[in-house]
Amino acid sequence: MENMAEEELLPLEKEEVEVAQVQVPTPASDSARVPASAPASAPTPAPAPTPAPAPALAQAPALSPSLGSAPEEAESKIHISIQKQLADLEKLVFVTEGDFDSTNSLNSDNLDAGNKQTCPLCPKEKFRACNSHKLRRHLQNLHWKVSVEFEGYRMCICHLPCRPVKPNIGEQISSKMGAHYHCIICSATITRRTDMLGHVRRHMNKGETKSRYIAASAAKPSNEILKEADTDVQVCPNYSIPQKTDSYFNPKMKLNRQLIFCTLAALAEERKPLECLDAFGATGIMGLQWAKHLGNAVKVTINDLNENSVTLIQENCHLNKLKVVVDSKEKEESDNILKEEENLGNIKVTKMDANVLMHLRSFDFIHLDPFGTSVNYLDSAFRNIRNLGIVSVTSTDISSLYAKAQHVARRHYGCNIVRTEYYKELAARIVVAAVARAAARCNKGIEVLFAVALEHFVLVVVRVLRGPTSADETAKKIQYLIHCQWCEERIFQKDGNMVEENPYRQLPCNCHGSMPGKTAIELGPLWSSSLFNTGFLKRMLFESLHHGLDDIQTLIKTLIFESECTSQSQCSVRVPSNLNKQEENGVFTKTTDDTTTDNYIAQGKRKNNEMITNLAKKQKTDVSTEHPPFYYNVHRHSIKGMNMPKLKKFLCYLSQAGFRVSRTHFDPMGVRTDAPLVQFKSILLKYSTPTYTGGQSEGHVQSAPEDIVADTVGLKCQ
Repeated sequence: MENMAEEELLPLEKEEVEVAQVQVPTPASDSARVPASAPASAPTPAPAPTPAPAPALAQAPALSPSLGSAPEEAESKIHISIQKQLADLEKLVFVTEGDFDSTNSLNSDNLDAGNKQTCPLCPKEKFRACNSHKLRRHLQNLHWKVSVEFEGYRMCICHLPCRPVKPNIGEQISSKMGAHYHCIICSATITRRTDMLGHVRRHMNKGETKSRYIAASAAKPSNEILKEADTDVQVCPNYSIPQKTDSYFNPKMKLNRQLIFCTLAALAEERKPLECLDAFGATGIMGLQWAKHLGNAVKVTINDLNENSVTLIQENCHLNKLKVVVDSKEKEESDNILKEEENLGNIKVTKMDANVLMHLRSFDFIHLDPFGTSVNYLDSAFRNIRNLGIVSVTSTDISSLYAKAQHVARRHYGCNIVRTEYYKELAARIVVAAVARAAARCNKGIEVLFAVALEHFVLVVVRVLRGPTSADETAKKIQYLIHCQWCEERIFQKDGNMVEENPYRQLPCNCHGSMPGKTAIELGPLWSSSLFNTGFLKRMLFESLHHGLDDIQTLIKTLIFESECTSQSQCSVRVPSNLNKQEENGVFTKTTDDTTTDNYIAQGKRKNNEMITNLAKKQKTDVSTEHPPFYYNVHRHSIKGMNMPKLKKFLCYLSQAGFRVSRTHFDPMGVRTDAPLVQFKSILLKYSTPTYTGGQSEGHVQSAPEDIVADTVGLKCQ
């Protein structure tokens, strides 16, 4: 293998003295190699052959930046910073000097200096012309000593304008360039030496040499085609790394895309057609699934600010045989494709800033999925959203929402949080509170349909209710949370105009009285109301069954049990067999599980003020039916030296004690219940068994505190 690599690199060795990155024309290629062999025998180049390569080398500085991003040119030529010996690097000084003499942009300082030369790997602004001994010391100390070796070649550090530095947020794109290395295998540009060493090590672990990499890159297509939910999508190389591609595609977000699809499918049953917006399209996979499976029921608009992403979205639309509308001009395929597209919806592709687009047009459904936080786009989303429309927000800044970067959460969401056992639900309530404040600023209220917080993202889906009355009711549900740092008991702070001397006394626990100092802190502001709408979740389950989305059905069933706060054994999910039979006199009637909006007018008509006020009154009476906030982790409150009961049995024990109980999707070992923490721990202790029985008879272990709790709660021991 090493001999093969040497044979592949031998032709390159002859061309490295000249500017090997330049594509030399065929007639001048033989003459261009003459000065490369002349310096090998004499320290100074012969004066006769120097004019010959000058026309061919005149384009070297202009072509150097492009080769960092052009793999085709990098396969045939290596960069000038990659040499075998220090003497070969010093020979580039004379070639580069001859190149400067043959161009129009001559450096007068170099001409007047006589024996002064410039560095071939540094721009004139960074290193001026100097004497030969200083230049030799500069090449040795600043380029050769920090090089990376691979198969006899040295990849020296390069300061040429090959790799532009990414500007900071809010700054204009500048021509500032940074120091970097050029990989001899894949022609990648890497800034740090440690990263370059790891990059080369990965090539070696994969067994990739120069010849193997070129053969593999020539065999593989530039773009890969993936398939998800019967939708083909073309993705760029490194599609799962946001820093290396313009069109980011994350396969781990498949669950998120299916949840949003079921939400839109449930909304399409209320009124159609729907104006839908995917504000950050990237590859366009989400909008393509909407248009392909829902057809003429939706009018999809896919937007992205990046020009390469817009081009990729258009190609993916044609790949799935969908019509593309760009600037009100339809770009159609051949007649055969048009016959197949008659039953499919159109897709409008726009290249615009998301805030500008949402200010210009109104939509029925808006999905926001930026890279990171979405607080910068909430005001624009609620500005023109239609009444009873839906806004879905996906936040991937989990480091701040999960209390790993508390200062970032305070900066983005204006919220004070700490790491707790219920941190995922805390993150969901933070996002809902930010959405509610943005809606209230636009004189709109929200109804939370569901909120999901998993490992990679936090998804919040809300329905918009227009009017200042709904906005006021929504703003009242944003409260502060009092959290005990000793036992992790929690309670939302009560509303009141009077200043309370010690608000931590509102906690059910007695830690503030038995422990010295400040035992609790205030977290928030947070959303204090319900996070789920049972009726809408059942309709989503029906749509998932109808469209064959098997991966999402288990999660939706868990959300339904969690919204009702009942265990799975006590609750049976029943979805309506035919939703069309529920429409009477132009009014779409849903199941009785909806707590806020029970009647939706078909075809998207607005509700009158009387209906909205009646819904607000009913919402006040149904507050008791909401699921209890937050949950307890069983492992967090386990007793040392005791074996806990199975989670399913423990849920039955809590239910027999008269408490509402269910599992939660936020935590696999979490229990959502309205039982106080003291009774939760006592019931857990009652049905736990010692790790070492020590000859005791099998059965439940009783103690004095447990008997008291059993008398007060009315437990029936089995």
